Amino acid sequence: MRKIAIICFTAAMTVTANAQSSKIDLSLDKAIEIALDENPTIKVANMEIIRQDYVRKETVGNLLPSLSAGGTYSRNILKQKLGGSIDIQGSNSIAGQVNLNVPLFAPGIYRTLKMNDEQQLAALEAARGSKITLANEVKKAYYGILMSQESLDVLLSSEKTISETVENTRIMLKNGLSSEYDLITAEVQLSNLKPTIIQTKSAITVSKMVFKMLLSLPENVSIELTGELNDYKDQIIATGTVFNSDIANNSELRSLEFQENILESQLKVMKTQRMPSLSAFGNFSISGEENVFGGFSSGGTPTASADNGLIWQKPLAVGLKLSVPIFSGLTNVNREKQLRNSIDQLQLQRDYLQEGKIVEVNSSINEIFTAREQMFANEKTVGQAQKAYNISGTRYKAGAGTILELNSAELSLTQAKLNYTQAIYNYLSAQSEYEKVIGEIK
Repeated sequence: MRKIAIICFTAAMTVTANAQSSKIDLSLDKAIEIALDENPTIKVANMEIIRQDYVRKETVGNLLPSLSAGGTYSRNILKQKLGGSIDIQGSNSIAGQVNLNVPLFAPGIYRTLKMNDEQQLAALEAARGSKITLANEVKKAYYGILMSQESLDVLLSSEKTISETVENTRIMLKNGLSSEYDLITAEVQLSNLKPTIIQTKSAITVSKMVFKMLLSLPENVSIELTGELNDYKDQIIATGTVFNSDIANNSELRSLEFQENILESQLKVMKTQRMPSLSAFGNFSISGEENVFGGFSSGGTPTASADNGLIWQKPLAVGLKLSVPIFSGLTNVNREKQLRNSIDQLQLQRDYLQEGKIVEVNSSINEIFTAREQMFANEKTVGQAQKAYNISGTRYKAGAGTILELNSAELSLTQAKLNYTQAIYNYLSAQSEYEKVIGEIK
């Protein structure tokens, strides 16, 4: 039902997009769901699982009986002759044969089947890892767009506030309550804010393009993300002090483990080439050659016959075939050494990667709590900055304060709001990285 819903959603969206530019609202859960169903990376990973299933079926086929048939027809141009004058070979001959082979003991195939099982598990883990990575990318892109949008709201609010200050200062200048310097200072602050707003709008546009690419959405579809970063505040506050740092389910580590198992299986397959193999066989053939002799004379000499019918032979044989490897020029020995060397390399890589992942998970946990504390501090700072701005605004309107005080208070308020938004984003981004390292999809 979930897959059908996604297909219907995508089909409806595509039809609408072909007619005109459409707009869709996306929650984080919906975005991840679409990405996991439509992203080409996931589709390729799923196709690899199917391919490995075919590989195993191919190996199973080697344990089944094999049957082959063939036939030949010959037209003899130069014939064998007896005494230089009498043909002992007909002009035409035909033959057909059927061969049956049944494996009875094939250790190489049995080991290959176990290796195929490891390959299939590796493909499943690779698909899981692709989903974890994609979910992480979607989350961070989603949070990034929300942060940019909320930062833009802060900047636009600041622009509106500064514009009002400019107008008030202009009126005060006309009434002799302010100086031209104050007006110019306010206008400069307003002008300095505009490039940042333009840059933020551009960043949102680019971020949405990347986000649509992750979800494999058409370019002409407009997206609108639901929710705000502040919606995650309660979740952040409820964060416990204990995080599981177990990396046993890390996809990269598990993939290396499966690769090591595959190499071990290849080594076992290689060793089976020293073992004997046993198979049963059956051969049936039928051949016919033109009769060139009608019989023999009284002296024992063959005589030609007008009857050129075929003489048929129909042998049938069954038996057992035993193959015992004795010496292969040290080829197998050197191949085994290559595989052992590859296994040792992989073990070193896995140990080093494990150390790195331990550092990574602890770093993510540290970033989570750091961002949490920053959010609390920045939230308090926003309240203080808002109070300071209100006081400086009142003082300026009463003529007791200066434009520099007001500009400084407004700048501090804007920066405090941006820092608060950034802290929430840092927390959610670190949490997403943490989930990726421990191998979870949420």
